[in-house]
Amino acid sequence: TYMVPPGGNTRERNRGRGFFAPGFVSPTQSNVINFLNIQSSGNTEDFGDLTVAKYALGSGASSTRGIFHGGYLPSSSPDTDINSIEFITIATTGNATDFGDRTVVGRNPAAASSSTRVVMAAGHPSPNSYTDTIDFITTATTGNASDFGNLLSATNAMCNANNSPTRGIFSGGNQPSSPYNQNVIQFVTMASAGNASDFGDLTVNARDAAGGTASSNTRGLILIGNSNPNNNLNTVDFITMASAGNASDFGDLFTGRYSVSSCSNSNRAVFLAGRTTSPSIVYQNAMEFVTIATTGNTSDFGDIIGSGSGSSAGAANSDSHGGL
Repeated sequence: TYMVPPGGNTRERNRGRGFFAPGFVSPTQSNVINFLNIQSSGNTEDFGDLTVAKYALGSGASSTRGIFHGGYLPSSSPDTDINSIEFITIATTGNATDFGDRTVVGRNPAAASSSTRVVMAAGHPSPNSYTDTIDFITTATTGNASDFGNLLSATNAMCNANNSPTRGIFSGGNQPSSPYNQNVIQFVTMASAGNASDFGDLTVNARDAAGGTASSNTRGLILIGNSNPNNNLNTVDFITMASAGNASDFGDLFTGRYSVSSCSNSNRAVFLAGRTTSPSIVYQNAMEFVTIATTGNTSDFGDIIGSGSGSSAGAANSDSHGGL
């Protein structure tokens, strides 16, 4: 008999936790945070609460901290887009703590993460306006965000972001002139501030995936939920992040819906919640997953339970995504 030591290096062991803020839980915004174990299917469990109830927020993560940023407070007077950043310690459970502020306000921001940085792009300040701003934080500290650079053009409501250890990738989004929904994929180099560069194109024009990431360290998956006039798509695209080029078809979700959140480890991507709009609005509590290295349709993961059940416009991430 003999002992087989654990595989992987020390910092990679005992990881694989995803976290999820449901965002909008009908009929109002939520302050709930849930968690899930990505490698083993199952239902969510309660983690804690955000500092304020909000939806249309973004997310990022290092291997130890989860970040929530931006969002929308429709029940305030007047309705308010916010620039706040807050954080959780992923390995524990508990409520979020204030981190600082973004350089811009706005709902539906996107974010890519490395082991040291969260790079946050765009947002949708009220009233209908658009920004090309990219800013960043150093995840291990607290404080306000700093300027990083600019997107190729002013955009809001981009699809979920992707991250490798070196690149942050932003896809799709909505712009103020026709064709409105965009198919542009653009990237930044995480370690050095600067403007985004062109990467390629999605298979369709798309916007309105919710906050999160779905990537290994080589491949990124992009969820396409809204391609006007059809905002109930179930398409998943993929890209190889090290080499620029157009996206290819990966597979499909069970049902077409939008404002779906996503999180991943190095093997699996999980898609959470969202809403359908035809024949009526239905808020979903489903979670589905795929194996990132393959292609194909999603499989059932479990359900979002408790006070976060049936939701959309939330944000998810993990301690083991492709940027780490």
